[in-house]
Amino acid sequence: MAVGFESAIGSHVGMVRSNNQDSGYAGNRLFLVADGMGGHAGGDVASALTTRAIARLDPPLETTDDDASAAVIPESPSKAAAYLADSLLKANRMLRATVGERPELSGMGTTFCGFFTVGNQLALAHIGDSRLYLLRDGRMRQVTKDHTFVQRLVDSGRITEEEAKTHPRRSVLLRVLGDVDSSPDIDTEVLETRPGDLWLLCSDGLCGYVEDDDIERILVRRTSLQGAVDELIDKSLSFGAPDNVTVTLVETHDDPESHSTPGTPRLAGSATTEPDDEGAGISTARMRLMGRRRVVRRAQPAEESHFEPRVDEYLQELIAETKRRNRRRRLFWAVGLLAVVAVLLGGLAVGYQWTQTRYFVGTDGETVIIYRGVQQGIGSLSLSSVAENTEIPLSALDGLERRQVERTLSAGSLTEARDIVTRLGVQEP
Repeated sequence: MAVGFESAIGSHVGMVRSNNQDSGYAGNRLFLVADGMGGHAGGDVASALTTRAIARLDPPLETTDDDASAAVIPESPSKAAAYLADSLLKANRMLRATVGERPELSGMGTTFCGFFTVGNQLALAHIGDSRLYLLRDGRMRQVTKDHTFVQRLVDSGRITEEEAKTHPRRSVLLRVLGDVDSSPDIDTEVLETRPGDLWLLCSDGLCGYVEDDDIERILVRRTSLQGAVDELIDKSLSFGAPDNVTVTLVETHDDPESHSTPGTPRLAGSATTEPDDEGAGISTARMRLMGRRRVVRRAQPAEESHFEPRVDEYLQELIAETKRRNRRRRLFWAVGLLAVVAVLLGGLAVGYQWTQTRYFVGTDGETVIIYRGVQQGIGSLSLSSVAENTEIPLSALDGLERRQVERTLSAGSLTEARDIVTRLGVQEP
């Protein structure tokens, strides 16, 4: 079945970082997101160089004689995925060579998540923690798996998905492109697509701060692709946007000719022609609008992502740290629980002591009794006891006083209770 694709893209530097290390591309048959690593040491350079190099592989929609030298994507999806992965390894070598020429960029790297469209299939390549999601029949699911230490901990059952979201080492990457590994492993996959599918490529500036349910809700109720991109970025901004955020949306149509802007590929983020422009990839009017918006939540600066070459050793350190943190958490909750129990028991003890300073005049059904405590109880536990048995028969009281004693008469002290008994009109037998 022949299908067509429509796309939209956007990128924002966020509210905390001073430069945009993200890059994105929405082309004819190629769509991607790359998230730079290394901060001011060159994360923006790494993502931009990689994005521009891979973008050159995107063929025009209609080939002319002038495009004779244009890249040709293999028509086999599996070969196209391998071709994309091989091109990323070449980009990796380019990044290493760049560091050789510019030592100040040492340690730079970038994630990558992108695919070629091949008929009704996608040829995917992925490395790092940028993600691909699929919205199909109103339900969204994550397609890629992060190459991070916390994901490894989740996979091994040592922490939960919820714990991974707030783990202090969630920015540690196991695999990236750049000046860190001469031949990194790149995941490839062939994915089936059908009309109505919506594919979301994003950096962790979105998925790291906006819940999947919120992302799904925005995608389901979208009125346009670009509107959905803008709303997703806005959602990240509402959380304080502590990291750069880049979003590429690709929708599958049953019309093979469908495309949002045929023949006009779009770059975003640091890969644009003006990488120092913090609003790269977004219109000036939209930037002014965002600048006027009040940030709902203030976020701390996001921790810089970094690559960890000592995988096994670092994992053991991380596991030991996680165990220590879990022990501290359990100890904290245990101490807190004991403190709450102590406060409750103390409150009960003080309350009980107060009840024992009170008295009331009542009856055991036959005689008038002075009780110490209060009439109320806690469940089956009585808060009163006999202080004195007056030995005055209940039958010796007139009707009104008998009813008052049966309902009980409160007193502030034993002397006051005795005075109440003295004032009772006892009838002579």
